[in-house]
Amino acid sequence: MKSDGHTPETKYLRDQTTGRGISPLVRILVAVGIAIVVVGLLAGTKVAQISSLIKFGKAAQAAGPPPEAVAAAPAKQAAWESVIESVGSVESGRGVTISTEVPGTVRAIRFESGAKVRPGQVLVELDASVERAQLSSLLARRELATSSAARSRRLEAGGAATKAQLDNDEAQLKTVSADAQALEAQIQKKTIRAPFAGKLGIRQVNLGQYLNPGTALTVLESQEGVYVDFTIPQQQLASVPVGTAVRIALPGTQPPVTLDGKVAAVDPNIDPITRAVKLRASIDGTSGKANAKGGADAGKLNDLRPGMFVNVSVVLPQRANVVYVPATSILRAPYGNSVFIVEDKKGSPGPGGRPAKVARQQFVRIGASRGDFVAIDEGVTAGQEVVTLGAFKLRNGASVVVNNEIQLSPSQTPTPQNR
Repeated sequence: MKSDGHTPETKYLRDQTTGRGISPLVRILVAVGIAIVVVGLLAGTKVAQISSLIKFGKAAQAAGPPPEAVAAAPAKQAAWESVIESVGSVESGRGVTISTEVPGTVRAIRFESGAKVRPGQVLVELDASVERAQLSSLLARRELATSSAARSRRLEAGGAATKAQLDNDEAQLKTVSADAQALEAQIQKKTIRAPFAGKLGIRQVNLGQYLNPGTALTVLESQEGVYVDFTIPQQQLASVPVGTAVRIALPGTQPPVTLDGKVAAVDPNIDPITRAVKLRASIDGTSGKANAKGGADAGKLNDLRPGMFVNVSVVLPQRANVVYVPATSILRAPYGNSVFIVEDKKGSPGPGGRPAKVARQQFVRIGASRGDFVAIDEGVTAGQEVVTLGAFKLRNGASVVVNNEIQLSPSQTPTPQNR
């Protein structure tokens, strides 16, 4: 036999190289082992990542959310004057609507809209030609009645006339005289005059117009002085006697204008619906003065017009010690007003080794306002650090960082510009 040159040893080595000598089961076991190792490595990596995330989450949960940057300032205490705020309406010292008492046609108009008039000045003349003709007839009859009465007196004295004739002539004279006086009064009513000095409103009639009794011609407002009517709650009536000083502020004026006055009268009746009492403040026409930042004397009588609404501050004699904060610190809600107080967080040092800060929500009862400040009647004491900017983004117990680089400039007498 011929030999192919391959010995059993070389054949075994060839089979080991090509793999034809490995059984299928071994190959499967090797592949499964490799897959298990790969899956184990991947699972270990993922478990390590998840464990790291869990640890980070627990650390973040323990540390809480990052602190919010806010501005804060201590609550202050001061003696504020006690005032009662109200809204008033300007009333004229004397004001009437000029109207007609008798019917007639407008014959002449003697005034212009907005003109100033003196007492007794003629404003409107109605046509009285018929009445004047009737008056001429009555005057003639009165002359005749006067002559007849005088003649009857002489005759009765001489016994030539009876007493009855004299009485008849005397009655006739009185009747004609009374009719003439009534007609003269009727003619006078057709000439409409200003009852007092003042300033007229807009004319509401035209030449040739027929007017019925009561038709409004214009309005007349006296310029001698004005009053301000306002109301206060019945609980505060005892502290506002007649003569109490008041300040009247005209809203919307630039510069702001304030007027000084005093309580002149108190209505004896209390409104049964609102339980408020009406008061009247008198104002001197020359007592108005502009604010300290204002210019000229803008508080003269021309600044107040009947019907205008004004802000009234009744200045009480006593002063009250109040704790106040900026108005931006107040969070208003249907369930109550609150502020956030900045406090040290116990056991948690902050940056630089200083104690960390937290915000504690405190419900308060607010009082009067002074410009940009609000008085706190209950809930905050003087010296407590209160959040002034950024309170809207806080919750109770939130970590905060106080940053006062950006601050508002609140004032008790702000003068914002109208832009």
